[in-house]
Amino acid sequence: MTLQLLDWIVIIIFFLIMVAIGVWAHYKNKDSGDYFTAGGNLPWWLSGISHHVSGYSGAVFVAYAGLAYTHGFSIYVWWAMTVGISILVTINIFPVRWVRLRQKIGIQSPLEYLAIRYGVKTQQVIAWSGVVLKLFDVAAKWAAIAILLKVFTGVPILYGVLFSGGISIVYITIGGLWAVTVSDFIQFIVQIGAGIVMFFAATSKLGGIDSVFTIWDQLPAQNSEPFGEPYTVGFALAFLFINMLSYNGGTWNLATKYISSPDEQNTKRAAILSGILYLIWPLILFFPMWAAPILLPNLEDPTESYGLLTITLLPKGMIGLVLASMFATTMSMTSSDANTISAVITRDILPLHFKKFNVNTSVNPLIVARKVTFIFIFFTILIATQYESFGGILGLIVTWFAALVGPIAVPMLLGMLPLFRKSGSTAALVSIFGGLTSFALIKIFSISLPFALEISLPLMVSVFLYILFGFINRKAEVSSEVLELLESIDKKSEN
Repeated sequence: MTLQLLDWIVIIIFFLIMVAIGVWAHYKNKDSGDYFTAGGNLPWWLSGISHHVSGYSGAVFVAYAGLAYTHGFSIYVWWAMTVGISILVTINIFPVRWVRLRQKIGIQSPLEYLAIRYGVKTQQVIAWSGVVLKLFDVAAKWAAIAILLKVFTGVPILYGVLFSGGISIVYITIGGLWAVTVSDFIQFIVQIGAGIVMFFAATSKLGGIDSVFTIWDQLPAQNSEPFGEPYTVGFALAFLFINMLSYNGGTWNLATKYISSPDEQNTKRAAILSGILYLIWPLILFFPMWAAPILLPNLEDPTESYGLLTITLLPKGMIGLVLASMFATTMSMTSSDANTISAVITRDILPLHFKKFNVNTSVNPLIVARKVTFIFIFFTILIATQYESFGGILGLIVTWFAALVGPIAVPMLLGMLPLFRKSGSTAALVSIFGGLTSFALIKIFSISLPFALEISLPLMVSVFLYILFGFINRKAEVSSEVLELLESIDKKSEN
């Protein structure tokens, strides 16, 4: 066992705080509006921090740490920088429309408006597709934290998945969005503290703060380059467009942070804060990972580098803080995902198929939401135990998630814009199935493509088909209900 008593005390205190927040939030939730959207009262700073920390997880310390070890600075360029840019350049487009949807038609789930925009059948296709996708995405997070536990404690990955998932399933099921966002804030503080400690521990070991600039001379030349195979300029551009959809609401839990803001001004402030954090904080967070080849040369498994750095550089107690921060990043994303998925299933799926789950009946939506949350997380844990079958952690996060999020996000995000009003339910369905089919064909027939094309092709196919069928449908009448919806969310609300 690497962890000492003081480390375990730090971790236990962290989890007790999370449970306390969950209990507090449990009593704050009076109805489904509180549970799913915090009653539309999230302050901008809390929403922005929650949006930021919900965008990445413990996988950063495993898969991305491995890439930082082998490929260097390019991980910041194609991941963190593209995310920050994606958020900041679309502040006046998507975030404001999400909050307008709550103000105008009272949505609690990001998919509720799709019943008006495309019809119930199309909404259901998007709902089910997204739920399945999130099963794999969240599963990757459990597997990532299990790998870290193995490095620190020697616990087998299977037990690590069950341990981390089992603890989180209890916490996540207790509270709603208030629990998610307040715990996100605490987790962000823990992450900042642990990241700064690691940063200064690494610079101290390397001879001082000047090492931020001098380590690159001691690393392979390609490690200081912004691009390098297979993470080329094309790959970064592909990820930029994928992130533009994902971080603006294509990843549903991130849409929820915008939906839950009081007004447009708060929503834009939240987006600015999240975007700036993505541009600045990863530079500090990634530095020890970039320096790892110097501090830990010739590692057989680079994905273990951050965990081994923690053990090497930090005193007892501080190791527990860093491990707690890794749990924190994972829990922030998984709890946020589970809350939003619960909203989608509870608000959009169950009422359509089972009358007793109609929100207007005597069924308590909070009880249903918690049961749905528990079941969803349970299945993600099952998938996480088989993560190697899906190409490992990086395969699940980069290949599967990046390739599949685009086709599902295209009709959701573009459907908000009046420019695409002619793209109706047919365009939405064809774009989804076209994008997913292109991904399936690549996998089934093992088609060899450049990495950039492999992850971006489903998105390109989806966008092309969505626009094409809108053009084919250009002479058709658009229903007054759809036109009214688009017009209402295109106009600035009276705050």
